[in-house]
Amino acid sequence: MARDTLLAAAEVGWADPARLHAEGRQARALLDRSREVVAAGLGVRPSEVSFLPSGPTALARAVDGVSYAARRRGARTVASAVEHSAVLVPGRARAAAAEDPALLAEVGVDRAGRLDLDAWRAALAVPGSVVAVLQSANGEVGTRQPLATARDAAAAHGTPLVVDAMASLGRDDVPAAWDVLVGDARSWGGPPLGILVVREGVRWQWSQARADVEHGRSDVTPWVPLALAAAEAWQQSAATRDDDARTAHALVDEIRAAAAAVPDTEVVGDPDDRLPHVVTFSSLYVDGEAVVGAFDAAGFAVASGSACTSSTLEPSHVLAAMGVLTHGNVRVTLPLPAVSPALADDVAAFTAAIGPTVRGVRDQLGVADL
Repeated sequence: MARDTLLAAAEVGWADPARLHAEGRQARALLDRSREVVAAGLGVRPSEVSFLPSGPTALARAVDGVSYAARRRGARTVASAVEHSAVLVPGRARAAAAEDPALLAEVGVDRAGRLDLDAWRAALAVPGSVVAVLQSANGEVGTRQPLATARDAAAAHGTPLVVDAMASLGRDDVPAAWDVLVGDARSWGGPPLGILVVREGVRWQWSQARADVEHGRSDVTPWVPLALAAAEAWQQSAATRDDDARTAHALVDEIRAAAAAVPDTEVVGDPDDRLPHVVTFSSLYVDGEAVVGAFDAAGFAVASGSACTSSTLEPSHVLAAMGVLTHGNVRVTLPLPAVSPALADDVAAFTAAIGPTVRGVRDQLGVADL
């Protein structure tokens, strides 16, 4: 198990891998091995892979590195309106500081959360567009994005595409259409560890780079036990990934059907072309905090608000961009079966509880008869 690997690695990989003493050399060898495992799983070279403190940190660094390398050509970022807050919040801040709203183009999506490709092409055609950012799939509603077409459009203007795969790596096929790829080991059952992959030949430069730390992509040397645990979790999940995805897809179908049967409840995201393990539904006349609390009291850990911020119960910017119901939303992310052996039974109990739980909250709020 990845947990056992982490505990064992803390005994042998505790040293600074940059040091030349025996313990440091051992830590370096373990770190290099971890990088090789992750790189092989992603189908890239080890030199293209860097470990950062978290997925959101890696995503922000990915955008900064592409932008800084192209700073003489412009400073404009093109991103979908449903991207992670690690992209949208700094992008809006830069645009506000420069008093130039055009520095961030937030491209719209349809009601399923899928990118408007015509608007994407138009945004990329604006002079000064130096970096494009798009999720492989949305971690809140599950909808996959048309990466190949989006990358072709970006490449036509010489703009590298940063792909945020934090929600999909380890649970879905590894994306093929990208210039810079970002992941988070938590998505495949590993510890909190960001993965930043820069294809050879892509212009990327970080303004605060130290060439001796993670190929110049970080100022923090990764803790070796975390990297080892991430690599072990990847190997464990890879062995059963296809079966796990089929299982999760079928279980999410059950949740979608049960939620759709509740009056005034909307299940969002593409029902088919989606991540296998996430689902969001929204119920009219209730708020997210109340319904999450009710499910928690019933023994179910669900979330509300946006998966792309910090789960603060604020209305989801993803759902708002899609033009669907934003309040009373419930987000479910299924764990890997290896982590939750009773997953099928848990989902069956949850689907049976959706209707009564929503009705109970509506009764408490006095809106059951609306």
